[in-house]
Amino acid sequence: MFERVGACMRALVLAAGLLAVSGAQATDTVRVNLGWLPQGSTGGILLAQAQGYYRDAGLDVSIMRGYGGQRTVNEVDEGLFEFGYGDPVSVTLNRAQGGHAVLVGAVNTRWPGAICYLERPGFKVSSPKDLAGLTLGGGGASAVQNIVPAWLRQNGMAPGAIKLVRLDPAVINTALLQKRIDLSECWEGASLPVQATIAERAGQRLGKLLYRDFGLDMMGSGLVTTDTYVAQHADVVKRFVDATYRGYAFMRDHPQAAADAIARQYPMLDRAILLQQIEQSNVLIADDPAHHRMGWLRPERMDATAQFVSQAFGLNGKVKASDLYTNRFVQ
Repeated sequence: MFERVGACMRALVLAAGLLAVSGAQATDTVRVNLGWLPQGSTGGILLAQAQGYYRDAGLDVSIMRGYGGQRTVNEVDEGLFEFGYGDPVSVTLNRAQGGHAVLVGAVNTRWPGAICYLERPGFKVSSPKDLAGLTLGGGGASAVQNIVPAWLRQNGMAPGAIKLVRLDPAVINTALLQKRIDLSECWEGASLPVQATIAERAGQRLGKLLYRDFGLDMMGSGLVTTDTYVAQHADVVKRFVDATYRGYAFMRDHPQAAADAIARQYPMLDRAILLQQIEQSNVLIADDPAHHRMGWLRPERMDATAQFVSQAFGLNGKVKASDLYTNRFVQ
C-alpha cells in the first residue's frame, strides 16, 4: 500500500514538474524599441511592464530606448526588435525601400507634431503665414525636413518660406532658448512639455502651432512590427497589443498613479514633465471610443497619411495605405 502511495506521489510530483516546464516554455520573449527615451507617449508600454500586464500575457519583455523613428522602424524590420514605437512616415519609407514594417495599433491617432517658438511682444502667431522668413531647427533625420515644405505648399505658401536647419536633437531646446533659431520642432506627449518647462524656468513662455490645425490630417505614432512576424507569431502580437493597451488604459484612467509608476522605474525622469506628457498622450489616443477599441487606426486618416507622405518624399504612390497597417489586433 505504501509503495502504491509513494508511486502516486512521485507521479504527481513528476506531473507538476512537467506542468512547470510547460508553463516556462509558454513564455515568449520579445524586445521593444521605444523610439526615443522613456516618456509619456510610450507610457502604455512602460506601464504594461511595471504593472505586470506583459507577464500576465505570458510575455517576457525587454524594453530599450530608441534613437529616432526611422532608425527604430528599420531596426524592427531587421529583426533586432520584435516591436517598436514608430510613426507612419517611417513605416512608409521603410516599405518604399522594400521593408516589411507594419503598424498594428495607434497611440497618437492624430499627428502630434507642432512648431514651437518663444512668445514675445509684437510677435503674434495665428497661422503658418506668420512664420514666413523664420528659421526652424529640426533633427537631422527628422521627418520635419520633408513635412514642413509639403505642409507649407498645402497652405498656399512657398516650400522654402520657413528656413530649415538640421541640428542634433540634443541641442534644439538650447538653440531655441538662446535665440539661435526662431522656431523648433516639438511633439505633444514628448518634447513639447520639456521645451515648455525649460522656457518657463528661463522666464520665457513657449507658444506652438499644431500642423493638424492647418490641414495635416495624418495618423501619429503607434505599435510597429513586421508582416513576417505577424504571419509567424500572430498570437504573440495579439497578446502584446492587448497588454500594451491595458497599460494605456491605466494611464488614461489613473494619470497620477501612472506618472508615479513610471517615475519609480525611471527615477531620472522629471515627474511634472512626465505627467504633462501623459495628459497630452491621453488626449491623442482617444478616437471614436463608442465604435472602436483603443488602438484603432482610422482607414481614411491612413489614406490621407499615405497620400501626404508620398507627396512630401516624392514616392509617386509607390506605397499603398493598406500596406502600412492592420486593425486585426484592435478589432
